[in-house]
Parts: sequence; C-alpha cells; structure tokens
Amino acid sequence: MSHKRIPKRKAAIAVGGVAALGAAAFLLPMANASQDNASGATAAPKTLKATGASNLAAQLQPLLGQAFAGSYYDSAKQQLVVNVVNGDNNVIAQAEQAGAVVRQVQNSTSALEAVAKTLKTKATIPGTAWAVDPKTNKVVVSADSTVTGAKWDTLQSTVQGLGSNMATLKKSSGTFKTLVSGGDAIFSQVQNGTVRCSLGFNVTASDGSPAFLTAGHCGVAAKDWSDSETGQPIATVDQAQFPGNGDFSLVKYNDATTQTTSDVNIGNGQTVAINQAVDATVGETVFRMGSTTGLHDGQVTGLDATVNFQSETDPNGVDTVTGLIQTNVCAEAGDSGGSLFTQDGGAVGMTSGGSGDCTSGGETFFQPVTAALQATGATLGGAGAGAGAGAGGASATADPSATAGDQSGTGTGTGTGTGTGDQAGGDQIGGTADPSATAGDQSGTGTGTGTGTGTGDQSGTGVGAGTGDQSGTGADNTSSSH
Repeated sequence: MSHKRIPKRKAAIAVGGVAALGAAAFLLPMANASQDNASGATAAPKTLKATGASNLAAQLQPLLGQAFAGSYYDSAKQQLVVNVVNGDNNVIAQAEQAGAVVRQVQNSTSALEAVAKTLKTKATIPGTAWAVDPKTNKVVVSADSTVTGAKWDTLQSTVQGLGSNMATLKKSSGTFKTLVSGGDAIFSQVQNGTVRCSLGFNVTASDGSPAFLTAGHCGVAAKDWSDSETGQPIATVDQAQFPGNGDFSLVKYNDATTQTTSDVNIGNGQTVAINQAVDATVGETVFRMGSTTGLHDGQVTGLDATVNFQSETDPNGVDTVTGLIQTNVCAEAGDSGGSLFTQDGGAVGMTSGGSGDCTSGGETFFQPVTAALQATGATLGGAGAGAGAGAGGASATADPSATAGDQSGTGTGTGTGTGTGDQAGGDQIGGTADPSATAGDQSGTGTGTGTGTGTGDQSGTGVGAGTGDQSGTGADNTSSSH
C-alpha cells in the first residue's frame, strides 16, 4: 500500500515491497471469471472465481435458513460447496439451480457454535485456537508447542468430551504469537525502545480524513507512528481493538492533505490495485505480503477463528481474540499488520499472528477487513487522487500478470496520476537487523499505463502512471517484537 503526500518531505508507506518469494505463483494467469454452463439448462454447478463463490454463499445462506451449515470453495473444480442439514428439498433444488454443489452433513451451524462456546469456557488456554472447518463439518482445535502437561490433558479431555464427530485436535509447530514488526514498516518510539508494525490498507475515515488500517495490537502498543525509525510521527491511532472481538486499528494521518493510493506493492515495481473489501471463503487462494518473508500464498482454512495468545503484560494471562480468518499461509516476525488479499484485488485481512515459519510452514490468523471497516466506519481506498485514479473516484486496477509499463485497468472513468514510494529495508527481529536486507536493496523505478474494459456491470477505461522509489535502508537499532 503506497501513498504520496503533498509536503515535500517523504512519507511513503507501502504494504509488502520485499522481492517476491511466491511472486511467480501470483503472476500466473487468473482463473476464468464466473461462467454458466453453455447448455443454459440446469446451469449447475457453476464455475466460479472465489469472489463469486463468496457472493453466491451469501445469497444462499438466508435462503437455506437453519439448514445452512457453512460453505467452502473447491478451488480444483472452481465450485461452491454448500453444507446443509435436513434441508427442504425445494430449497435445496433452488440452491443447486443457483449454481452450488449441495452436500448433506451431520452438524448444524448452531451445534458447531455450541462447541466453540464450550471450548471458550473450558479450554481458554494460551497457545490454543479453534475454528469451524466446513470441509470436515467439525471444529478444528489447534495447540502450539507451549501446550503441554496439564494444559494438554485439559484440552484433550475437553475435545474428547465434545464427541468424535464434533471436533478434532491437532498440534501446531512453533508458538502462537502476535507478529509486531513488518510489511513496509511503520515505527513508534516507546519506553522500552522501538515498536515496528506494518500498514495494512489505506482507507478514508468516517470524517473524510486520510487514514490506514493495521493490526490492533500495534495500536494498543503505541499511539504515534512514523514512516521511518528516527522520523517524526506522521499518523496517530484513532481507534484500536485488541484483545477481544478483533485485532485492528484505525490510524489517521496527521496531515489532512495526505493523498493515498489503494494498492498493494508486490515487489519488482509491480502493484495490485485494491478495488473492494471482500469476505474470506474457506478453500480460496489468498496472498500475503510482508517485509520479512515477501509474497506468499496459501488457502483459507477456517473462519470466525478464536486464538488464545499468551498475554504480553501478564505471564499468567491470555489475550483471546475472536472473529479471525485462519489460513495456511506462512508468516514470521516482521509480517504483522500486512495485507492479505486476492489476486483480483480484493482486500481480505491484516496479519494478526500465527505459528511456524516460512521454512517449515505454519498457520496464520488475520483480522477480516470487512469487519474492521464496519467497526471503525472507514471506507476502503485513498483520500485523494492517487496513482491511476479515475475521474469521479474510480480507480484503475492493475493486471497482476502485466509487467511495468503494461498494466491493464478496469473502472469507470479515466485518470492519470503519479506516485512515489520509499520503503525501509533492514527488518528488525528481536533488536537485530535482517542480514538479507541491505542499504539500497530493491531500488528501482517503473512506469505503467494501461487501458481496459470494466468488470461486471462497469465499463470504461482506467489510465495510470506512476514511479516507485523503493530504496531500502538497513537498520539495526533496538526494536520490539510482540
């Protein structure tokens, strides 16, 4: 996520920006858009992109009512699978006619919610997490490496007491922890040193001022944020939620004339335009960008996840966060707060925490963007004419498969713009600089223009030009990793 400011001093912040491990996967051609079967007869099941599957699931849930027991995206077949319990045959027929694959399952949504409530009461143990897995129609309970001895015995007996067909228990590598540090860095000076986090998505606050979303534990840790470790603050926390129902912060730029763009920098001079906030769908492929590990992809594995982090302030306490997205996308210290997004420009989430690493693998949890926007009253997108912004506020969407200088756009209207970006190298983990980051690493500029037709019901062209100065500077000052 990059932005440009009217004052001459640099204050550029971007999401991601480390050259892309996993970028090759991201640049593969996108799957075909939603298509009906050519026969035009039953037209079921439909071939869908993940976003289309999510939209269809949202439409079918009220239709199925209490019979609805979750859904997921079959990425291999590009189909939406909907779980039903004792559904009315006529309603099921309507769901199939709409294009979904309907699957009869045993456990209802209310039954699985009751399981989660029991776990909250009996097994709120640091290092545990749980989420509904619609593929197995069970609640999957995870325990990290710290859950041993009596804690493990308690968790295991609780899960066994739920019944063999209601929940499963598994061990996770590493330790569940919040990952303060990362993305294209933002910094705050606190009593014990420097806290480093990552900007998630640029937004417009409800009062019209420019702002951005990041992780809530970052907003709780510090109030004032800078785009450089030794620079003056450029943004102030307006709202922060952590722990509890979510992990998000709304941070307003101090300069009301700050102009921002709504995109994600995926490295090598390429960006992906963010055009909307979307709900995650189990089974869909998502991408995460962070300064420590670069660009990585994986699948959504659970929704409405509960994670019990070890408390940062109380050795015997637990910070429980609910309502998160669970994925198998790897992350490490330095990636917290960064963007989770889809290939076609949907903003999905911000990195909250996780376990494991990008060598052995792991699991990661994300704050849903849609919930953060609803809670803060913010709207997605930049406050001002950013790079490639079209007339009337429509923004051009970069084609991820295009190289710099060949970026097709979608959106109503036309527009031109320029943007600059400046990202910090030298990732800080536990107070030491990342040896893989060097001063001047990833420097480069690129310009791109493009035209294209709109998607869905939109038509028009989008034209954008921009340059990105992604020079990195190594830093080895003391930092805080939470």
